[in-house]
Formats: sequence, C-alpha cells, structure tokens
Amino acid sequence: MLVSLCMIAYNEVDAVDGLFRDISIQDYPHEQIEIVFVDSMSTDGTREKMEHFKSVGYGFDRITVVQCAKKNQAFSWNAALMTARGDVIIRVDAHARIPRNFVSRNIYNLNQGENVVGGGRPNITSDVSPWKLTLLAAEDSLFGSSVASYRRPPTQKEYLDSLFHAAYRREVIHKVGGFNEDLGRTEDNEFHYRIRKAGYRLCCCPDIISYQHSRNNLKDMIRQKYSNGRWIGLTLSVCPGCLSYFHFAPFAFVMMIIFCSILAAFGFALPLYILLLLYGMFDLVNAVGCFTLKNVQPQFILLPLIFPILHISYGIGTIVGLLQIPFWQKKIKKSHSKEHIEKVKRKIEKNTIR
Repeated sequence: MLVSLCMIAYNEVDAVDGLFRDISIQDYPHEQIEIVFVDSMSTDGTREKMEHFKSVGYGFDRITVVQCAKKNQAFSWNAALMTARGDVIIRVDAHARIPRNFVSRNIYNLNQGENVVGGGRPNITSDVSPWKLTLLAAEDSLFGSSVASYRRPPTQKEYLDSLFHAAYRREVIHKVGGFNEDLGRTEDNEFHYRIRKAGYRLCCCPDIISYQHSRNNLKDMIRQKYSNGRWIGLTLSVCPGCLSYFHFAPFAFVMMIIFCSILAAFGFALPLYILLLLYGMFDLVNAVGCFTLKNVQPQFILLPLIFPILHISYGIGTIVGLLQIPFWQKKIKKSHSKEHIEKVKRKIEKNTIR
C-alpha cells in the first residue's frame, strides 16, 4: 500500500527541521511512502530545505516539491492532493512533530476497516522558557482554547466531526473532492463536513498521536484567535453545518459584555456585575487548574488575564467576520472554488496507480 505523506508550508524554515527528522525515521517501509511538499512562495529558505530533503532521499518511493503560486492554505492542500499518488493520503502540518510509528499506526487502523483515521494532537512548545510554558498552558486549557476532542489523546476509539492530522483512503478524496479555496482557517471543518455527508466516519484512535507547536508569543496567539474567530463568522454564511455551538462561545461572551455595558450606562449595572462575577469564577478556577500541570511557572499567575484576552480576541474576530459577510459573498461569487473541488476529483482518479 503506497502512502502519500503531504505537508504544506509558507516561511517555516525554523519549524520544519524537527518534522523532517521525524519523517526520515518513520518505521513504515520507506519504499512504500511518497513525500509531497508544497511550498507557498516562501522567502526564508523553506523551499531550499525541502529540496535538500529531496536530494538526500532517505529511501522513499518518491519525493516531490511543488511550488504553489498562492499562500491560501486550501489552495496549497489541493495542490498536494493533486500531486499525491498513494492509496492513502496523510496530511501533516508544518508546525507539527510526529512519532516514529505515526504512518504505520495510521495504516494499521485503516486496515481495521476505517476510511479516515487520526489521533490526539496535544500542543508542545520549542525552546522552552517560563513564558512559552505559560502560553502553552493557556493553549492546552479547555477554557483558554478549544473543547475539540482531537486536541487530547482519546482513551478508546471514537468518531468525531473533525480530525487534525488525518489519513484518508484515496476513495474518500475521489468522492468528496478537494478543499474549498474560499475558506481560510475553516477549510478543514468544511472538508470534513462533506466527508461525513458522503457517509464516511472520522475515527480518532488512541494509538495515533502527533504534536502541534503552540504560538511562542502572546501577540501571535492573539492574532491567531482573532483570525480563527473571523473565519468562523464568514463560514457561517456558506456552511453553517460544519460549525458547532462552541465555536460561537467567545462571540456570545463579547456580545453579552457589550449588551450589559449598555445597560450599565443606563443605570442597570447588576447584569454586568453578574456576568463579570460568573466569568471571573470560571477564569480563576481554570487558572488554578493549570497549576496542577507539570512545569508550573511563576508566570502562570498571569493566566487569569491571558484567558479573557484570547476570548475577546476570538469574539471580536467573529463579529468582524459576520459584518464582512455581504462584502465577502460578492468576492467569492467570482471565485472558482467549486471547479477546483471537482478538479481534485478528476486528478485523484488520473493519478491512481493501477
């Protein structure tokens, strides 16, 4: 069974070294793995590192480096899918680390009768420092980041709405097509929604694990949360079914702050006090909970401030996205995303090794 291990990157020169080492020591037979790298017009030497990896070879069936003319993630993933020839296609993020048995455990679980598999994807940090460990604690917290089940390793097989680093049988991509290039940040949600609608299940397996590097500074984390929230707002207009209620929790929180603040301005301050009291209780309880983790740092005392900053950033992003929907809809009417989804189907069929 030929496996296509795919990765896209834009200016990730500092992040890919660890992942490349992980790929080079996979215990699945290298002659049954092809590597597909997509470079989205990097300017920092990322492509040169890809080409060096290709020149070394490591005994893989084939290593392909594709230059993608757009920085759009969905466009780059579609380029990877249209290049891949494998019976199984595995997606790995450039900010990731994978264990030596990552490919083999994915294949093992697919051979148990599954069509799409993945596993837990906890966060890690590089160049460990007290501040980075504090941000990692915020990112790992259910309160500070996400309740998505795939972020934590499962104790048994379970079927989820979405997976992060997933392995797909080729037939799945052939049936549903590629990624919606109109979307950013939420392209995975919409892609997996179509997979579920096509009758497939996404299996999260306890013996599969990979790791995602968290943002190393608060500014980048705030920017990420804002962008995530904005794309949740925009995606609501094209695929509400691929979103969950928890995606809108920060939006609801910010709207409640605005509404209660207006009431307070008119002399009805009690709702605002109650809201802040309830949020403060959850905030402090979850901050204290982080002190039960390993590698506790003095900076953890800042978590009660970091949590609301992340929530408000995400909520404001969703508000902005919702307000931008009319203008965005006009823009995407001229796009060719549907044609590109179908193009991936045709290319997958053409590339099938018989």
